[in-house]
Amino acid sequence: MSARPPAPASIAEGARVAGRRRRARSLESTNARFAYWMLVPSLLCLALVAFYPMVNTILTSFTDATFGQANTNFVGLKNYVTLVQDPTFRSAIGVSIRFTVITVVFEFVLGLIVAMVVNSAFRGRGAVRAAMLIPWALITVISAAMWKLMYNQIYGVFNDILVTRLHVLALNQDFLGNRVTALPAVAGIDIWKTTPFIALLLLAGLQLIPGDVYEAADVDGASKIRTFFSITLPLLMPSILVAVVIRALDALRVFDVFYVLFGQRPDTTTMSILVQEQIIYFGKVGYGSAVSVGILFIIAIFIVIYMLMSRWSAARS
Repeated sequence: MSARPPAPASIAEGARVAGRRRRARSLESTNARFAYWMLVPSLLCLALVAFYPMVNTILTSFTDATFGQANTNFVGLKNYVTLVQDPTFRSAIGVSIRFTVITVVFEFVLGLIVAMVVNSAFRGRGAVRAAMLIPWALITVISAAMWKLMYNQIYGVFNDILVTRLHVLALNQDFLGNRVTALPAVAGIDIWKTTPFIALLLLAGLQLIPGDVYEAADVDGASKIRTFFSITLPLLMPSILVAVVIRALDALRVFDVFYVLFGQRPDTTTMSILVQEQIIYFGKVGYGSAVSVGILFIIAIFIVIYMLMSRWSAARS
């Protein structure tokens, strides 16, 4: 017995479905091409202002280029050998990394506290959100100069409070001149200035967490601490990683606040200040470029760590 042929209505319906699928795929392809073309100006701009200088810096690092010298010679890895053996570069790495660790840890902890407080419902929350961005909005050079006056050994407000008013210290302290207190002093400035930025990033992550999750935790009788470590912290991890990496990369390249407070002091020279010294003051363009490549390599390590932690966070979630 032969099979019954399909009804004409079902054939027509199948043709209509296939046509809709083809049109949908065509629309997706058109949208994708349009999106790629929209990215072309940004990619060209990025290549002009970022990729070309980076490649040029890497190529220059293999030469003995100096200011005022028309001809440059290829020296191979000589600049990098000098860089590895240079105690000034190792000291600059140490200063930059210590500054990064101190500031990122404190800014993350304080920023998380501020974000959770601001995320709660209270009167005047909008005004508080706007006011907390004032330190971050200030130009770094201006805020550093302001704090330099506050740290002053003779007429600074901190010595006035600690020595004259609270009698915690017997003598006025040179917070910026003392090798022990210099780094914590400049880290305090950065923590004051950048904590609102971290809080803003974490606040955006907190607002993405659905309220139903917290309602379910309340129904189950979970404590505030258990809710924080079991719900808030895991769901906030992507925002935490972004905030920490952005802040760490920025702190590793710190220049302005150190330069305003200390100038060119050996014990407070960061990697960026070292580049400026070698190229601008000493005219060693080739060696300064090698220092810049060294900074790029250290930043690349942080980016790889971020990518690994992002995959780990995605796998857990």
